[in-house]
Amino acid sequence: RYFMSTMSECNLAGASRPLEKNNTGPVFQYVGQHRKPNHKVFVWGFSFTGALGIPSFVVPDSGRKKPRKYQLTPYRLETAEKISSAACGYGFTLIASSTRDVSKLWGMGLNKDSQLGFQRTQRSQNHSYDFVLEPSPVVLPLVNPLQTRVVQVACGRAHSLVLTDEEGVFSMGNNVYGQCGRQIIEDEVYSGSHIIHKIEGFSSRVVQVACGQDHSLFLTETGKVFACGWGADGQTGLGHHNISSSPVELGGDLAGVKVQQISTYGDCSLAVSTDGQLYGWGNSEYLQLALATEATQINSPRHLPLKDCGKVVQAACGGTQVAVLNEKGEVFVWGYGILGKGPKLSESSVPEMIPSSLFGFAELNSSAVVTRIRCGLNHFAAITDRGELFVWGKNVRGCLGIGKRDDQYFPWRVTVPGLVVDVACGVDHMVALAKSIL
Repeated sequence: RYFMSTMSECNLAGASRPLEKNNTGPVFQYVGQHRKPNHKVFVWGFSFTGALGIPSFVVPDSGRKKPRKYQLTPYRLETAEKISSAACGYGFTLIASSTRDVSKLWGMGLNKDSQLGFQRTQRSQNHSYDFVLEPSPVVLPLVNPLQTRVVQVACGRAHSLVLTDEEGVFSMGNNVYGQCGRQIIEDEVYSGSHIIHKIEGFSSRVVQVACGQDHSLFLTETGKVFACGWGADGQTGLGHHNISSSPVELGGDLAGVKVQQISTYGDCSLAVSTDGQLYGWGNSEYLQLALATEATQINSPRHLPLKDCGKVVQAACGGTQVAVLNEKGEVFVWGYGILGKGPKLSESSVPEMIPSSLFGFAELNSSAVVTRIRCGLNHFAAITDRGELFVWGKNVRGCLGIGKRDDQYFPWRVTVPGLVVDVACGVDHMVALAKSIL
């Protein structure tokens, strides 16, 4: 397996060669030379943390002299399994397969807080790698590993959540603010930690997880939202600004409301109800929640009265900007930053619709609609029902995948071979899941 124990090894031109792969590592290749897999994974953006999972970008092969710091277009990541969920943290990535095989979760990138679990070094059983340069198995403490599937992964600044179908939610990484849903231990050392915690305390089965910067959200099958972690900006929505180290159910305007989707990435949080209403809490310094308040933060969920937006089916929440998708496939944006309607619109307190024509819709192509929206810290992504991926926003370290380092003020199509099924947005990198065009 390819790992790095310190970042200085990555930055030095004469970096030591990565350790040879051992026999216990995953074999990321396909059976049969001529087999063409239907499902593919593509990565792009900043590579030096190892988050893209391509070791030669950080420690070049003998044929190439320079490391590849930025991958500006989608690059194929070879995976043996069909990857069904991906998440991008701050310099690290989790990918999961909904298989019943023992290996079903892999991590790559920054691991200084054990946000990728304990990645044992070859030198010592007691030490873990700080940087993981290729997809490496994360072993969950499952009771029935062959019966349990991973449903979804989520990543924050330095912590991760893993949702399973049979055994609940697991957390790993930094827990300074209780974001892992367990008791805070003063002066706990997170580097080289073996702790993967099973989070308890939900009223029913969890069906979706979301990581903010240092807080966590959970949606149950009965439509209830729970939160834990850092609450200084009200982002946990628990009616206070304190730290919460165990999941607590949200009230406020969400009391009695059935929620179908949750979203967060920075310090603002959103929820979409089954009847198409939008609710928000947390940081509103950038007008994310201006529809409900003039205050710069809300510590309890508030209904956001959207006008002329139709029935909302999805929301995406970044660091300073918000997007919602309605049942017609129309996208609305507001907040602060590059919102997707050109360089003149950098701030809005009310939803602005992005013209459908910018997603390639025309009279001859009227059937195409946006079916999924995602948000990184400073950029947006949208997927159409034709499997096309569009991005816009700040192009931090080449994270947009458009072949250049310039910011993108309008939706721009990313050239991904195949039909894009889902995409994960981070701070400075992205992961797309695609399938072949049959």
